[in-house]
Amino acid sequence: MQTLIPLAAGLGLGLICVWVWARFFGFRGQSPVDYVGDGPDFDLRTHLNGTLICEGVIYGPLGKVSSRFVAEMRARWNGDSGEMTEDFRYSSGARQQRKWNLSVDQDGRVVARAPDVIGTGNGWQKGDAVCLNYQIRLPESAGGHVLNTTDWMYLLQNGAIINRSQFRKFGFKVGELVATMRKV
Repeated sequence: MQTLIPLAAGLGLGLICVWVWARFFGFRGQSPVDYVGDGPDFDLRTHLNGTLICEGVIYGPLGKVSSRFVAEMRARWNGDSGEMTEDFRYSSGARQQRKWNLSVDQDGRVVARAPDVIGTGNGWQKGDAVCLNYQIRLPESAGGHVLNTTDWMYLLQNGAIINRSQFRKFGFKVGELVATMRKV
């Protein structure tokens, strides 16, 4: 029994270390100030405007590709408010259409709304990156689960955008998306 106490304490300390690393130094530990001055400034009103093509993959909880997609996106802005429609074609043959309503204030704060987003998505644009956090309800065909989403977009020097999103349920990563977006 006495040997189990140090083992349990070591296991607990190890789990705490993994949590601290993931929370503060991994994907979720990124901050907008990490990307100030690294490259061209990312302005949603400029870089997510017009017609874009998006190509990506979705990974399951164990890191294996679960789906591939190509999407056509159309965005238009009126001042600080914009609308973006997305038409996804998945490798399974399934199609999905989504629509976002976006706004950006003078400080770079981003507010996003979509029919499958619970409440509003909130984030910011700083330097060459945009981050958005929201809860998304998956379609019934995908289980109808509500997932916490952290969505990072990084602007490259040539105007292309790399998008990386992680999806979590009860704090556990259940999926990840990696995609490129570029103007047509």
